[in-house]
Amino acid sequence: MLAFSAVLLSVLITKGGVDPALAFVIVLGAGTAFGALQGVAVHVLRAPAFIVTLAGMFLARGACFLLTEDSIPISSPTYQRLTDVGLPLGGGARLSFSAIILLAAVLFTAVLLRRTRFGANVYALGGDRRAAELMGVPAGSTTASIYAYSGFMAAAGGILYSLYTQSGYPLAGVGLELDAIAATIIGGTLLAGGYGSVWGTALGVLILGLIQLYITLQGTLSSWVAKIATGALLLFFIAAQKFFSHVSFAPGQFARRNVASKRGLTLSSEQSQ
Repeated sequence: MLAFSAVLLSVLITKGGVDPALAFVIVLGAGTAFGALQGVAVHVLRAPAFIVTLAGMFLARGACFLLTEDSIPISSPTYQRLTDVGLPLGGGARLSFSAIILLAAVLFTAVLLRRTRFGANVYALGGDRRAAELMGVPAGSTTASIYAYSGFMAAAGGILYSLYTQSGYPLAGVGLELDAIAATIIGGTLLAGGYGSVWGTALGVLILGLIQLYITLQGTLSSWVAKIATGALLLFFIAAQKFFSHVSFAPGQFARRNVASKRGLTLSSEQSQ
């Protein structure tokens, strides 16, 4: 979706002459709708989420090549102004526009997951879908909303990527989905679902970024060393997840016990009557 968003922006702005602000709205709407459709497919078809999103990735990548096979530069005064926007930090350093949007997105998502009913529903569905449905969680609308929000964020990432490269390219971001999965797992999110945090994922991104930065600055190491280090870290955190899942509640176990206790209380009250 990142590459599709950047390519669609370049086509709309460079070839279509669309105002960048309107193009941003169109791209964000397309990303949200595309994500929501995948969420509906996951819920209605009961298909594995990994397979549905993998199919969506192939569809979006193919749509990029339908729009263009070459890189399309974006020349717009709006892009130049947004690139120049920054928050001074002192000492000549500044926080770029993309970094500001990133921090705002992380903070908003963290609050959304931890302080709202929607966030509680997300964790409940991730822990145990059946138990969540028994507790009255609207599984269909929540699933569609999760994927719609993910599509919105992916489209926003495509916009920021186009600001960075000043272009749209169909092969942009190839393999980035694997880095995202690795950062999420390194950040502490359980593969089985039901546990994880945005701040942990942000920490995972920073760890991967530091590894790549160190290898780049070191100068003598191959770029593939970063992939090897990432793979080793990934194996370590997966093993740690397996270990801690055996010494604590398994994902969804608390939700199932909660539902069982409620049903037990209901039966006991009926027998006393």
